[in-house]
Amino acid sequence: MPNNQMPHNLDAEAALLGCILIDESIQSDVLETLREDDFYQESHREIVSAMKAVYGGRKPVDVVTLADLLEREGRLERAGGIEYITELSQNVPSAANYRQYLGIVRRDSVNRALIRAAKNIAENSARSPEETDAIGYAEKQVYDVSQKEDNSTLRGLSDGTAVQAVIDKLEAIEHDPNAFRGLETGFKHLDRITHGLQKGNLIIIAARPGMGKTSLAMNIVEYACLKRHNVAAVFSLEMPYTEILQRLLFSYAEVSMEKGLSGKLERKEWKNLTIASDRLQKSKIFIDDSSVVTPAEILSKCRRLKSAEGRLDVVMIDYIQLMGSETSERGGDFNRQQEVASITRALKIMAKELDVPVIALSQLRRIQTKEAQLSDLRESGAIEQDADIVMFINRPDVGASPDDIASGKIVKGAAELVIAKHRNGATGRIQLRFIGESTKFIDVDSQGVSDEEPQPIKKKADFMTAEDADLPTGETDPPDLPFD
Repeated sequence: MPNNQMPHNLDAEAALLGCILIDESIQSDVLETLREDDFYQESHREIVSAMKAVYGGRKPVDVVTLADLLEREGRLERAGGIEYITELSQNVPSAANYRQYLGIVRRDSVNRALIRAAKNIAENSARSPEETDAIGYAEKQVYDVSQKEDNSTLRGLSDGTAVQAVIDKLEAIEHDPNAFRGLETGFKHLDRITHGLQKGNLIIIAARPGMGKTSLAMNIVEYACLKRHNVAAVFSLEMPYTEILQRLLFSYAEVSMEKGLSGKLERKEWKNLTIASDRLQKSKIFIDDSSVVTPAEILSKCRRLKSAEGRLDVVMIDYIQLMGSETSERGGDFNRQQEVASITRALKIMAKELDVPVIALSQLRRIQTKEAQLSDLRESGAIEQDADIVMFINRPDVGASPDDIASGKIVKGAAELVIAKHRNGATGRIQLRFIGESTKFIDVDSQGVSDEEPQPIKKKADFMTAEDADLPTGETDPPDLPFD
């Protein structure tokens, strides 16, 4: 092949078309995945296009039906004429090697697509005003080529391999309950219900402002990276980088942020902060505090991080309603609910492509006394539809009067995590404790409170009381926690 020509193999193309003509049994396997631009020669593109049309009309694909359609559409001469089509069917002694021919045709097709993408990347890079735009364009060009090669088809169960894989998984879990455990959150009842946050899942943490949804999500990231040595990508559209880092530092050290910012730290607390800062520097937490970001940009950044680190274990986004989309960037009239729907759908697709759990935070509509419902997810019911898990944070002490707290009617720091949707498991209520001074949620039994199983969801008109939380009545301030 001359150096100035695109990759191609005309013999393999002709042999593959001949195999299709002489063996009806392979037509469904080949024609449903082939595209016209997989072929280099124009006559071959015309022939495969006609083959797909004949096959789509539920007719056998042979020399007669193929030539008839091409002639009726005035394309027979462009396809090489009846003589060439007949020659194709006669020059292939057997269709047994069609997979080899198909592999050669596909390989050359991909290589041509990559060469065209490289040319487009070079031209765009020469005139692109921003390096981020150039990188994003290049990634999309290559990604589009890989997406075109995703030829997944319906698979039956008759060979037994898929069913046996499920049985093998269940047997492995029976011998080792942690065999297929997902990303651990550090909250044992939550991990018990979810069996860890599973790869490919979109997890929504929703709450009204001030309830601690960012704190809860960062507690999960903190545990995953500092305790389990995972790699996390954090996208904070609301808080700056330094504020996120500050929260992580005080939370992991279990030191009062208020004391630290007022210059009242004791020696032990300084020691804990020093140890925490050392561990944070060695961790694999990567933070992006861009104020405006789209799902496509997040996916691009995560692809690069996964490639650089060799792995990516969790993505956290704070929060959905602050995100933009490609629709808004193009301008024009658009519906915000439709835009949020496109964002959540893109996040779910991203979770599947990256094969990681994606934790996305969401605002709720303004509610006062009633408990949050799935319908309260702000701006789009698509959030509920696309999410695999939806969790609400309930903290009755937020907005409570001092008299209610002093009387013990509402316990300071008592919190409830409500799993309102769980696509692959049970829903329920999990009792937690919020340590406001270090922006940290903990399991209630971490403070000596009796360890209870998560409670199933029941309808409740009001926020929980001290009795609901099973916490000591009258307890107002959390005791000091030793540094782990």
